Amino acid sequence: MSKNKGLISENLKEEIAKELGVYDTVKEDGGWGNVSSKTCGNIVTKAIEIANRSVEK
Repeated sequence: MSKNKGLISENLKEEIAKELGVYDTVKEDGGWGNVSSKTCGNIVTKAIEIANRSVEK
């Protein structure tokens, strides 16, 4: 288990997953297990972009 678990809220992850078109996979499978590591990386990248925008404001 990662030390960093919980740094990105579930709501934010789900919102970004919807934007990236993988939310249906998460919902159908009941979790993030079948989401590729590349897609998870894209979710993290998007979350960082959102955080940077909020800091700039």
